[in-house]
Amino acid sequence: MRIFFTGGSGKAGHHVAPFLASQGHQVTNADLTPLGHPDVTDLRVDLTDAGQVYSAMAGMPTMADLDAPEPVQGGRGSAYDAVVHFAAVPAIGIAPDATTFETNILAHYHVLEAATRLGIRKVVFASSETTYGICFAQGERKPLYVPVDEEHPVVPEDSYAMSKVAGEVVARSFHARTGADVYGLRINNVMEPHEYAEKFPAFLEDPSLRRRNVFSYIDTRDLGQMTLRCLETDGLGFEVFNVANADMSVAATTQEVVERFYGGVEVRKEMGRDETFYSIDKARRLLGYEPQHSWRDVLADPRREG
Repeated sequence: MRIFFTGGSGKAGHHVAPFLASQGHQVTNADLTPLGHPDVTDLRVDLTDAGQVYSAMAGMPTMADLDAPEPVQGGRGSAYDAVVHFAAVPAIGIAPDATTFETNILAHYHVLEAATRLGIRKVVFASSETTYGICFAQGERKPLYVPVDEEHPVVPEDSYAMSKVAGEVVARSFHARTGADVYGLRINNVMEPHEYAEKFPAFLEDPSLRRRNVFSYIDTRDLGQMTLRCLETDGLGFEVFNVANADMSVAATTQEVVERFYGGVEVRKEMGRDETFYSIDKARRLLGYEPQHSWRDVLADPRREG
């Protein structure tokens, strides 16, 4: 595929964009900051500018296309086969709240509008775990039930999560208008491989540090796999998926977490000893997603026997 990838220079994107390229896809990174990866084409684009987004998506993907016998173009006017939209102000506290919301929703709208008007039939976009209102809540906010699945209400109170909930509504609307496949990824706390040794010893010592992330995480390599599975799976229409690793980010057992942190919270299914509280059953069922990585590949689990 020819993939128009936004935010390929960000924490998640700078892993996922090269991974998609390694799978044989041509990837153009639309970002204000270049990635500088030899297998990914960089294109400087301000995604809050509708004209720039439309022009970029309608333009020539690579300089090598100059040697094509005819101008490279597909659909109604774009050479790209798919869009992966990861670009965003990635959390609260980075910019003023109004700027975070405005930047994220404007960029999201422009990307969806340009993609669908140019005839691109597959868009995968980054939503967030924060949509459930737990991560950036004032004080402690518990889920209504565990494990948290995609049917759990999304009622956040912070500007970042609000922008992601609004983005899901926009995405559903563009699917309704065009019939394109538009898949949203409610991505959990992103972890790079080197962060296991740096961050996880503290999590294993004090599981309360992971309360706001529902004790879960997503390895960038498994996020790459999830993105690829979305690109390879057609015909689902509009869907949102939780994205996490199969295990928790703490050494406490699921039963210990329930007893210590989720007293009075409904437990809707029997869970394994280390099973994530951020349900990935839907992604497994509809996409064939199966995480391959764990902090346990790097660190010893202090609670394991033998």
